[in-house]
Amino acid sequence: MQCAYTSWVPISYPLKLRVSTSPSTFSISQTQTHFEKRPGDDSTDVQLPLPSHVKSITSTSNPFVKHCLKLRHSSSYRHSHGSVLVVGATPIREIYRFQESLHGKDLGMDCLLLLDKAEVPEGIDDLSVHIVRVSSVVMKKLSGVQSIKSIEAIALMRIPTSFFNLDGDQEKADCQRWFPSPHRILVLDEIQDPGNLGTLLRSALAFRWGGAFLLPGCCDPFNEKALRASRGASFQLPIVSGSWIHLEALINEFQMKALAGHPESTGESKTVSQLSQGLADSLVDFPLCLVLGSEGSGLSEKSRQVCELVSIPMAGEFESLNVSVAGGIFMYMLSAQDLVICQSDSPLETNHGFQHV
Repeated sequence: MQCAYTSWVPISYPLKLRVSTSPSTFSISQTQTHFEKRPGDDSTDVQLPLPSHVKSITSTSNPFVKHCLKLRHSSSYRHSHGSVLVVGATPIREIYRFQESLHGKDLGMDCLLLLDKAEVPEGIDDLSVHIVRVSSVVMKKLSGVQSIKSIEAIALMRIPTSFFNLDGDQEKADCQRWFPSPHRILVLDEIQDPGNLGTLLRSALAFRWGGAFLLPGCCDPFNEKALRASRGASFQLPIVSGSWIHLEALINEFQMKALAGHPESTGESKTVSQLSQGLADSLVDFPLCLVLGSEGSGLSEKSRQVCELVSIPMAGEFESLNVSVAGGIFMYMLSAQDLVICQSDSPLETNHGFQHV
């Protein structure tokens, strides 16, 4: 399955609900933007087919259900509306806890869809949000899973402001705004499988990396399968989608070392170092970015040229690992697990992420 970034429609967000004067719709007002509006596009509101007084939906032909299905299936539709469907109480709860930790910042949830007669899941039962009860048929349709025994809630959430989709013509790189803690940045080079991408984002968050940079050709981090694999990490980790122009600006701004995971190969013109504790220890004090290549073709030519190549030593005749497995090993080793991770007010704001013991 390929779900590469293609023609995302410029959007404005975060979005805040505002009840419309029309009895049949509510609108979402735009308050802040990370994108340029298209020439001639003077629209200011995105209309959604859900009256604010609606408390239940039983039919899959309901216009709001169709809107939600488009959010689930279409990357361009998601980004044009600035909205994402988050399926399941666990990722919703994790996102909610994270947002709560940010000193009362807006949760960014526009609507909570609950299975008819189900209780509001523990951990999000104190939310003040528009709740809509849906039938089992609607829940099955929206969740995209065959069995909804473990699916009792779906949240309609706004794409977080920690996500940046960068214009290729952008003149000035605001690197500090992209990544408040740039000591360790994961760079994904044409990772097209949403399960792999989501797992890598989850690992990056678990090992306290400062964010992820997605080069062209990567899957949308808000794809339903990526969201499921990331368990909410797409909403908690700073993510930038940009080109090599932006990545090189980031590398230059913070004087980062650029490493790339690569199978050990005698045919490679460059030296391929082996990942080891000694190598990890030597990089503790250096900001670095780790580039991981696509599942099929590996690193792009540009990545091989710019980065120092590093392989994971393996026994037997295996040449490479699944990219999400390899990425987890790299991030664990390079985050220097023998160091004490600093504690701070924000889960992602650390003293470059690490502190010597």
